[in-house]
Amino acid sequence: MPSWSAFEAAAPELAAEVRQRLDAHTHKTLATVRADGAPRISGTETRLVDGDLWIGSMWQARKAHDLQRDPRFALHSGSDDPPEWPGDAKLAGVADEETDPERVSAINGEAAAAGPTHLFRLDLREVSTVRLDPSGKQIVITVWTPERGVRTVSRA
Repeated sequence: MPSWSAFEAAAPELAAEVRQRLDAHTHKTLATVRADGAPRISGTETRLVDGDLWIGSMWQARKAHDLQRDPRFALHSGSDDPPEWPGDAKLAGVADEETDPERVSAINGEAAAAGPTHLFRLDLREVSTVRLDPSGKQIVITVWTPERGVRTVSRA
């Protein structure tokens, strides 16, 4: 499963756009799978460290338990309100928990100083952006997967 750095090497222009959208908002929305198979939406923050994209979690939080049981996730960058909407980024893949206390503390930083936390590296299966074309009349979706590379679709 590709890391952020592998995605960035394979699709540098799309990676730059996705990173811009991720950096535009502190809080993102994370979707996980509950034990009963239903979706769960949680707030989260991301960090890019050493070529990997990471999310932290409060100790024993539901989203952490979800990812430990079923590591599939979807992440949304957050949105600006129209008419200034520059677009959104969406990422999906598998979260891999880091359990080394020193690494967790180093990446989770201040949040880890108060006690134990969870840390997950996000491995990517699909990354996309959604935005309007210059005319404002079509949605432009750019998608990257490791199997198909980058492709763009426009919809009216």
